[in-house]
Amino acid sequence: MQEKDCIFCKIIKGEIPSKKVYEDDKVYAFHDINPVAPFHILIIPKKHIVGIQTLEAEDECLVGHMFYVARKIAQDLGIAPDENLNKGYRLVFNVGKDAGQSVFHLHLHLIGGRKMEWPPG
Repeated sequence: MQEKDCIFCKIIKGEIPSKKVYEDDKVYAFHDINPVAPFHILIIPKKHIVGIQTLEAEDECLVGHMFYVARKIAQDLGIAPDENLNKGYRLVFNVGKDAGQSVFHLHLHLIGGRKMEWPPG
């Protein structure tokens, strides 16, 4: 998919509305329109990257930043584990069509607010 046709690039540019949770110069985070839990946030880089399968060495710090932002958002939402490791959340990258990736712009799912089961679907 070309960057100009990417739904997430359009969300970042404000061409498509979203319910923003967080934004800085590197990433944008918003509520998923099809949540699978009470909290389902997508964290996307502002740089168009198709997915994990196309990461370059220069993207290493950006992906680390996505995880840092996920931790911050989880704390802000009150779903981060406490000192006894109660509560919690799941972080997911879907890589490729068979794994469920439907938007080909790198995105990290932050899912929480309910007990998670294993194995996931």
